[in-house]
Amino acid sequence: MISVNNTHCFTPDWPAPANVKSLQTTRLGGVSAAPYTSFNLGDHVGDDINAVVANRQQLPSPAAWLKQTHSTIVVDAATVNAPIEADASFSRTANVVSVVMTADCLPVLFCDQQGSVVAAAHAGWRGLCDGVLEATVKAMNVKAEHIMAWLGPAIGPQAFEVGDDVRDEFIRHDAAATAAFAAQSNGKWLGDIYLLARQRLNQLGITAIYGGKECTFSDSERYFSYRRDGVTGRMASLIWLTS
Repeated sequence: MISVNNTHCFTPDWPAPANVKSLQTTRLGGVSAAPYTSFNLGDHVGDDINAVVANRQQLPSPAAWLKQTHSTIVVDAATVNAPIEADASFSRTANVVSVVMTADCLPVLFCDQQGSVVAAAHAGWRGLCDGVLEATVKAMNVKAEHIMAWLGPAIGPQAFEVGDDVRDEFIRHDAAATAAFAAQSNGKWLGDIYLLARQRLNQLGITAIYGGKECTFSDSERYFSYRRDGVTGRMASLIWLTS
């Protein structure tokens, strides 16, 4: 039986099938000391590993914790026995948890309408641009029109400042990405990572898209933000099937 022992986590608001369970953590309710206060789940950010382990023990398991490198690698969560280099996982196995960690990057949870497969993807700008969402959907191996997606907490469009290089990369892939960037007086751009993700999902044929309204950068009480704080913790986005 999978259980959750942290009341500061919340359940994504989307019409997933009854046998699909999902969870989003916040920075609250853990044991980590500053600057990782307090529910840090990242074991690679300099926090006391014992605190990280204690925090993770509050969450569903077995979970496929990944070594995220902004890649487009997708793995079967049921095969992950130790952290493996990947930025997304899927599962068709009951009570095996797909999980990604973020602190400004975009977490995306997926399931199909039949509740036969779930997935979680870590979409920083590089992974998003290179196709991590497309790779995740391909690994799910179901028709795109049967898939729904939930966009978790990420840096919002009023805070995600990027240079010409990032904007050009997205526009090179799809000219429609121009709409996701607003020019700033300092020569930089404000990017809307939520819109960019929706565009990619729409291109795949996925129109049932939920979430995408939070801003990790501006909500310092609830969320970690790498851009805001530099040294900080990581939240987790989790999804699994029940039997």
